[in-house]
Amino acid sequence: MKSHLSNAHQWLFILFAIVCLWPAVSSPIALILGFALASFGLVPQHLDIQRWTKRLLSLSIIGLGFGINLEMAIAASQKNLGFIIASIFLTIGLGTLLTRWIGLERKTGHLVAVGTAICGGSAIAAVSPAIEAKAEQSAVALACIFVLNSVALFVFPTIGHLFELSEYQFGVWAAIAIHDTSSVVGAASAYGDESLKIATTLKLARALWIVPVALFSAWLFGGTKNRLAIPSFIIFYCIAIFIAFVFPQGQAVYEQLFFISKRLLVVCLFLIGCGITVSRMRNSGLKPMVLALLLWVAIGGGSLVVILQG
Repeated sequence: MKSHLSNAHQWLFILFAIVCLWPAVSSPIALILGFALASFGLVPQHLDIQRWTKRLLSLSIIGLGFGINLEMAIAASQKNLGFIIASIFLTIGLGTLLTRWIGLERKTGHLVAVGTAICGGSAIAAVSPAIEAKAEQSAVALACIFVLNSVALFVFPTIGHLFELSEYQFGVWAAIAIHDTSSVVGAASAYGDESLKIATTLKLARALWIVPVALFSAWLFGGTKNRLAIPSFIIFYCIAIFIAFVFPQGQAVYEQLFFISKRLLVVCLFLIGCGITVSRMRNSGLKPMVLALLLWVAIGGGSLVVILQG
């Protein structure tokens, strides 16, 4: 009986994942589908959802590189370089102050701040071994960022339309204010293709700061400086952009790769939703979530004001 139920859950899971490839299914809908499966206990237990999400996300981002115009990417990065650097260090600094103010354990607070400042889970995964954080400290930080990432998929496009942000403005805002790359591209893709390209480019430019921030964190906490998990997809993403620039005759193929990558990103959001449970959100605790929420509001609101005035 258990075997039949397991097979039924597996086929239902596969069916939902395939449905998410359909262009009519948006990122928020995919997230809700995944959350629904998780809530009713219909996610196959033997599948390593986290590993598949990581792999698909990496492939999707690399594929998006074929749709990025190199000249536009350089111009966007140069124009917003100061904005990126300022937002990173202000967020980490504010996170340090708030951690002390609310009485949160130091390493957990630092991981939440770093995840907010750079690129969510990837930054937390890179910095955790550098500061020799405990597994539960990393898990709590990831849970807080995870919840807010899910909320961002729905909230950010709505606010963007409310303030009548252009696709370029929204792309910049999403790259600055949303944590994980998956949620950045999910929200930006819902806003428009230009927004997606700008957001992906700037977000991965921010992700490059994992290296110096992880080294700084290792020094700050007296950890080891030679155990840094730097995401390799950043390198391959840049290679994809370079290939599209050097060989423009393959534009038709690049467009197809870009489209497929966008749909795979929606599947990634479905897989992320499959990992959301009420118990995980409850176990994240109140103080870490308060810190994550305060930082999120600060960086989201502050960056929006700068963009509207600029």
